[in-house]
Amino acid sequence: MKDTLCPGVGGTRRIVVDRTRTIDFMGKAHRVYATPWMVSDMEYACRDLILPHLDEGEDSVGVRVEIEHLAPTPLGEWVDIVIAVTAIDGRRVTLDFEIRDAAEIVGKGNHTRFVVDTATAERRLRAKMDRPADH
Repeated sequence: MKDTLCPGVGGTRRIVVDRTRTIDFMGKAHRVYATPWMVSDMEYACRDLILPHLDEGEDSVGVRVEIEHLAPTPLGEWVDIVIAVTAIDGRRVTLDFEIRDAAEIVGKGNHTRFVVDTATAERRLRAKMDRPADH
């Protein structure tokens, strides 16, 4: 991890709320940004913010999400995901975020990511997949 990753590093990503990002269980008239997509979009935006500050062979994985989905955003509208690194403790990176549409804050919370060595993570995953099933 490079020393450029520090509290205060931040960024914004704009996402258009397309059909795949909306709920469908309340009918066409109520297609709004779905909470699972809000979480996913935020998590990828946080990873992409951190990535340029990592060394070769490193990446980050999400380990904690705390989110409040505060208001609906209709299909076809955009949201801005505004992120800021708030703390770094070893390889643990904590970020705060707000998600805003043209009218208001529609989501907010914090996200924790852990910086990993990709080769080590791959070996651990392979070992886990190769162990006998406990059925």
